[in-house]
Amino acid sequence: MNNTRINFDAIKHSGQLYVHANWLYYQNPDRGLPILLQRTAALLGIVILSPLWLLLVIAIRMDSKGSAIYRQLRVGRHGQCFAFYKFRTMYCDDDPNYIKPDPKDSSRDGICLKFKNDPRITRIGGFLRRSSIDELPQLWNVLTGDMALVGPRPALAQEVAQYSLAQMDRLKVLPGITGIWQISGRADIPFEQQLEMDRQYIHSQSALADIKILLLTIPAVIQAKGAY
Repeated sequence: MNNTRINFDAIKHSGQLYVHANWLYYQNPDRGLPILLQRTAALLGIVILSPLWLLLVIAIRMDSKGSAIYRQLRVGRHGQCFAFYKFRTMYCDDDPNYIKPDPKDSSRDGICLKFKNDPRITRIGGFLRRSSIDELPQLWNVLTGDMALVGPRPALAQEVAQYSLAQMDRLKVLPGITGIWQISGRADIPFEQQLEMDRQYIHSQSALADIKILLLTIPAVIQAKGAY
């Protein structure tokens, strides 16, 4: 480990990335909405939306081959890895319609690449992304305690491995379904700026701020700015 970055290459044990003890045992107070309240809201959301979920599963399976639910390992609080869920919006690698995008076509520089015209996205996947409906399975992540309704988006391990020490602040709290940069332009905001906005949110986190973000998420989803 050098003076500017934490080594995430070594695995401490199954399911967990290696982090310095000062980070692994850092206890950041939960100053946002009470976790029990968030889990209750997630459970109600799952129950109420279950008929829609069933219809989406059928539509996704009919549109392209593969599972309707996409599962991926993400990095959460204190560097803990967890299974992150979304409705699948891309063709599977073995699908004849799958086309791997060229990294130079990314509409965003930096650690996390984004493609405005991603050839991997299915027909129904474009709608799911623009409407943010693909994020609904993360209510299960909230229910199980791996995520919160509001917080920094959970990152991939290879992205976290490139964080500076200052950017590691994002691992002090539970990752969220929505957050400060999601209501401010989403993918149109440069990745480095997203990280800084998350850090500012963490340092000023409160229940009132979480409520405000949740309310502003509704018009942000409707406008679909930066959703691709």
